[in-house]
Amino acid sequence: MAVLVVVVVVVLLWLVTGVRVVQQYERGVVFRLGRVRGQVREPGLTMLVPVLDRMRKVNVQVVTMPVPAQEGITKDNVSVSVDAVLYFRVVEPIKATVDVQNYGFAMLQVAQTSLRSIIGKSELDDLLSGRENLHQGLEVMLESPAAGWGVHIDRVEIKDVSLPDSMKRSMARQAEADRERRARIITADGEFQAAAKLAEAASKMAETPAAMQLRMLQTVVEVAAEKNSTLVLPFPVELLRFFEASTVRLTGAPAATAATAPTVPPPATGADAEHS
Repeated sequence: MAVLVVVVVVVLLWLVTGVRVVQQYERGVVFRLGRVRGQVREPGLTMLVPVLDRMRKVNVQVVTMPVPAQEGITKDNVSVSVDAVLYFRVVEPIKATVDVQNYGFAMLQVAQTSLRSIIGKSELDDLLSGRENLHQGLEVMLESPAAGWGVHIDRVEIKDVSLPDSMKRSMARQAEADRERRARIITADGEFQAAAKLAEAASKMAETPAAMQLRMLQTVVEVAAEKNSTLVLPFPVELLRFFEASTVRLTGAPAATAATAPTVPPPATGADAEHS
């Protein structure tokens, strides 16, 4: 009986040493005498053959890996420093365990290489404003090696683009010059439209001389509404022409003579001058 009890206890201990627990976010890769088993152990309680089996747990959660800043020269010869972030997860635990020694370090190295390559193929404007296409290009470059390692690329994004201070000042001057150019164009276009409207209004008023008088009276009313102490009353040329035409009709004198002959007052005598 003592021997039987000892055997039972040894068997129980042997079985207990083969019990393993796989977490929900893990998968178990079992090696039996150094050879990988074809079936991956799912989450939960699993049994191993003691001494013969070894299990390696692989995390299948999404890994967020920051890619260190990489310095490079863009296609338009601008020195920049670009960093990115990579999101990936393991979809084939056996490949991630057997085919690559450290899939996390391998993904970091290939991400840095791909980022430097994409910098050299892109222009500065693409790095600053057209990042969606660059993200897709980076993802395509990473998917090829990642597929052989049992890794799936969820997404990759460029975080920041660092420029030299001289380039920042040049871009600021360029933006300022562009804004000034647009402001001048808008001002000139407004003046052109205003001149066109004034010319159209002048042609309309020329057809009806009374319109000029009405416009003058309206201007006087607007100025008088401000309660000014001084009122400047414009005297239109059309009114002078009206008086000139009326004088010609009444006196019968030529218009040119009436218009050009100045009225010279008689010389003042001494008494008149002294009176003045």
